Amino acid sequence: MKVKMIPLLNVFIVISLLCVVSTVSGEEYTAMKGIKSVKAVFDERESIPKNAAFHLKGIHQTYKEMAAMKKNPVFVVVFIGPSVKLISKNREGFSPEDLKSLDEIANTISAMAKDGINFEMCLVAAKFFNVDPASVLPRLKEWEMDGYL
Repeated sequence: MKVKMIPLLNVFIVISLLCVVSTVSGEEYTAMKGIKSVKAVFDERESIPKNAAFHLKGIHQTYKEMAAMKKNPVFVVVFIGPSVKLISKNREGFSPEDLKSLDEIANTISAMAKDGINFEMCLVAAKFFNVDPASVLPRLKEWEMDGYL
């Protein structure tokens, strides 16, 4: 299965629109009529904990809405770049406010995983940002970009 990466800005525009016009009742959007399944890869690079927590909640809400519309969503969130620091159990150097957001991120990831959303972490980014893969939250798969080392 070949997965196309969607530019990050486009993903957040779609999430924002879905959040603004959505209803919890699972009404179908005009653009979703006839669509039987939704597959999306979210490229999470945000390094500010509060912003990343907001993004993850938006992705989770969108997943739940797609599931309510019976669109068989398959979502993967890939942590790449500096965002890998946000999924480590090592929290040195974060402010007390950031620590609250990191707890929120961990709880959101747990809830998302229970709903069926998959997570991956780039090992190249982990090495670059000195994040020990053993310190990463559970439920994350590791992948390495061949040819980028």
